[in-house]
Amino acid sequence: MKTLVIVPTYNESEMLGETIGRLRDAVPNADVLIVDDASPDGTGKLADEMAAEDGAISVLHRAGKQGLGKAYVAGFGWALERGYEIIVEMDADASHQPEELPRLLERIAADDAPDLVLGSRWVPGGSIVDWPRHREWLSRGGNAYVRAVLGLGVGDATGGFRAYRAGALTRVGLDRVASTGYCFQVDMVRRVLDLPGKIKEVPITFVERREGTSKMNRSIVFEALWRVTGWGVRRRMQQLRRVPQALRRN
Repeated sequence: MKTLVIVPTYNESEMLGETIGRLRDAVPNADVLIVDDASPDGTGKLADEMAAEDGAISVLHRAGKQGLGKAYVAGFGWALERGYEIIVEMDADASHQPEELPRLLERIAADDAPDLVLGSRWVPGGSIVDWPRHREWLSRGGNAYVRAVLGLGVGDATGGFRAYRAGALTRVGLDRVASTGYCFQVDMVRRVLDLPGKIKEVPITFVERREGTSKMNRSIVFEALWRVTGWGVRRRMQQLRRVPQALRRN
């Protein structure tokens, strides 16, 4: 199936070349879209140079840093306009190992045709390498909170290594996605399940970046906390409204 890997970037010049090189070796039949948010370190210029040398690589330049969610929504729109059937999310810092992508693509092409395949750190077989303890606690705790509040039933709703079927992306309402930080990943999981869609998880090994700086900060954590809580409250209210309706029918 016609596949596009979307790689969002902001100040990733130190790792982008290695990541894209490994990606092209791992899945040579997939195209790549680098979505750069006007990185001041020259990442966009490097991406243009790579695209000039490899016809499978394209670059989408954006006016400034507007958040991970908006970068991916722009990339999804670009992909859907060009008829891609499978659309992949992957980080630029090689924390998502490109060599593991074929397993995600094999799973999404399986006979049961999931709408979304998650590369999961927190299912049996998944693992992390060289991650600070506080980041592990934050990720595990965040996923536990998501499961408790939203009842999504997946092990790693916050991970950013995943593959979508285009049909699911056309139906989730991308124009209504307001999440900008890492809670965008949770937002997309709940939207796919609400279609209703089918989600499967594949264990991955997440490797801490060797170069550059993590984009995680307090504002991203706060956005995730209040958005997930708000979604949970609305979900509970919808459930409560359905109870009297069911009683009236009986």
